Amino acid sequence: CCMQLKNSRKMNMSIMRLKTKVLLLLGMVSILVSCTGNAAKETPIVEIVEDTMVAYPGRTFSYSAKFSDAQDKQLVAAQRLGLSTPPKDRVAAAKMKKRLTLIKSNENYIVDSLDHSIPYLVPAAAAELQRIGEGFADILKRNGLPHYRFYVTSILRTQDDVKQLQRRNSNATNNSCHCYGTTFDLAYFRFEKAQPSREYMHQDNLKLVLGQVLLNEQRAGNIYVKYEKKQACFHITVRE
Repeated sequence: CCMQLKNSRKMNMSIMRLKTKVLLLLGMVSILVSCTGNAAKETPIVEIVEDTMVAYPGRTFSYSAKFSDAQDKQLVAAQRLGLSTPPKDRVAAAKMKKRLTLIKSNENYIVDSLDHSIPYLVPAAAAELQRIGEGFADILKRNGLPHYRFYVTSILRTQDDVKQLQRRNSNATNNSCHCYGTTFDLAYFRFEKAQPSREYMHQDNLKLVLGQVLLNEQRAGNIYVKYEKKQACFHITVRE
């Protein structure tokens, strides 16, 4: 009888300890939830309104006059520096990837959704695109301007890509520089701010910044550039 009583007391004590632990745990959870709720209330989301336009103070120039490197001139460079044989289709292009560099979006530019091309360039052209991106970011930074990224809208095209493109663009040529992995297009009316801020820049002014970078590279003998009005892009082929 004494033994049963002793066991009963031990069981009751164990139950009491368990209840105490459960109550403590529930209390801690309640405090945690309460703190989290208060923190959420105390940290409202503030929408940043763009209300201060800033600008690059560079001098404007005629894009058509400065960037008039014709297709035949660019094609010679493309054939000399690019793929020896333009890929017929995407399957053929996949077999050439060891000779090409994959182009991905980074902190300075965005690779657009490519309908009639694939994101690959020969190493020299990939390095030039990287240099243009760094030059664009550098001008913005040196002038205390917001950091923007530009868009790469066309890169390596296969012969099949060219045929499909010709159905909607009569100006697309059969022997395109894009087929050699040396050529890429940069949109001049599409830019994206990297981080939200009150300061913003006009598209025309960002176009001027990008144009200045290309002008510097052209003068250095690194690229050929054609100003494409209908496609709203700078058509660029590496030349060194």
